[in-house]
Amino acid sequence: MINVLFVCLGNICRSPMAEAVFRDLLKNENLADKIKVDSAATSSWHIGSPPHEGTLAILQNYNISAEGLVGRKLTKSDFDQFDYIVGMDESNLRNIGEITGKANHAKFIRLLDLTEHKKDVPDPWYTGDFQETYDLITDGCQSLLKKIRSEQNL
Repeated sequence: MINVLFVCLGNICRSPMAEAVFRDLLKNENLADKIKVDSAATSSWHIGSPPHEGTLAILQNYNISAEGLVGRKLTKSDFDQFDYIVGMDESNLRNIGEITGKANHAKFIRLLDLTEHKKDVPDPWYTGDFQETYDLITDGCQSLLKKIRSEQNL
């Protein structure tokens, strides 16, 4: 089993959106039995909380399930449990390194570095633009799946 973890600051906007989008991609590609997906926060602000209403609305608009999405904090042990740890922005990557004690590890990826965008996924908590975040995350998730398929011979 290949394990993928999406990480953002609060685990209520970007990372649960990425988890849901990636799960949907896996379901459509018949890979859900080969790749496990989760999401986490680098902060403890929203532990146990459901995704932001904007995230839930955009997922519903695209008929993507939000089932089981609950905020949790990244732990040091996540480093050992996940093959790909995907941050939404540079700050997330720094925080992932601090929390896991493994700065700049090869399994850490900034999602949009896999795309032509090569930038941070904007946080819709601040921008209010959940559509832009969804579009960028969808592009990033498609690129991530392509990378995983290539690296894992799927």
